[in-house]
Amino acid sequence: MRKVSARPPRRGEDRRSWLSGAPPPRWVRMLPPALLVAICAATLISRDPLDVGFLLGAIPPLAVLSYSPLATAAMGGVVVALLHVPAFQLNRPGDTDLLTVAFVAALSVFVSFVRSRRDAQLDLERTVAEAAQRALAPLLPERVGTVRCAGLYRAAQRGTLVGGDFFDVRDGPFGVRVVTGDVQGHGLSAVSTVASLLGAFREAVLDQPDLASVAGRLDRRLTVDSADARHAELFATAALLEFSADCREVRVVVCGNPPPLLLRGAEAAELEVSPWTPLGLGLADAGAIETRTVALRPGDRLFLASDGVVEARDGSGAFYPLADRLAVLSGEDRGALAGLPERVWADLVRFSPDVEDDVTMLVLAPSLPPDP
Repeated sequence: MRKVSARPPRRGEDRRSWLSGAPPPRWVRMLPPALLVAICAATLISRDPLDVGFLLGAIPPLAVLSYSPLATAAMGGVVVALLHVPAFQLNRPGDTDLLTVAFVAALSVFVSFVRSRRDAQLDLERTVAEAAQRALAPLLPERVGTVRCAGLYRAAQRGTLVGGDFFDVRDGPFGVRVVTGDVQGHGLSAVSTVASLLGAFREAVLDQPDLASVAGRLDRRLTVDSADARHAELFATAALLEFSADCREVRVVVCGNPPPLLLRGAEAAELEVSPWTPLGLGLADAGAIETRTVALRPGDRLFLASDGVVEARDGSGAFYPLADRLAVLSGEDRGALAGLPERVWADLVRFSPDVEDDVTMLVLAPSLPPDP
């Protein structure tokens, strides 16, 4: 194992734009009434009539962004009413001006109605999609058998819960087994491959007596899936772990995936494993896969990350120093296992704000029995 030192975190923050799918911020909702109040106040304060009445016509379209049809209609009614208040002297509109503002207000109500119906349909579709994706990749339990777990997943394609990365932790007759990996591509196009691999893994956990055979089963699954596809180049990287019944040992197989890191005390160490070829390339003999066995001590934790973490770059092109940063971040609160992936994620987006790949992180803490 290679020990690594710690370095202080870099400063930065995570930003998300409401134009990219987040709900509109509060200032967008406050803009129509704020503009309305500003126009009225300006006309009352000024000694001379102000030619600002045309700004009232912008209020109903602005309300469409965040208001319901009823609220948009009310806002349009207020605008039309203000044009008839002598104290404001808002250009003393003629019939043509009134009809124009009234038409814009009515059109805004219609657009708000269409937007509300569309949003409701999208919410329903998203709810169904989330249920389907959760069925494929359910939330990770806090404990599987004798192993405590914490994970984090961030799909590269916004608005989705799953993509090209995958992980799972299962207890079976041969111990607790773990898989994490990355299929070719990302986003919704990779979901079917992820589903196929996870299904094969969950079956292999129950049937295969050793970890190399589990890897062989996953490789065969991908090979069969791509056999009937013309010009298919389907492959996936993966790391598989298997904890012994007493959790004093963990067996590791790495197929093209970044190797796990062992967190022991204040040190982070990358496991030295013999990497095998990625899955889907047709392993000739599962018995040829080398399994690395690592002895565990009380308090040890294992950290697995996808290449979306280790290959993230900053503005200068430098890779994210996962091992170095993990040595610091893992020591901030050793008792809070679930908080470690979140701290690494926050540190990662400070280092590389534009993470464009799927990101998976998994922390495993085996519960060793007390020494006799």
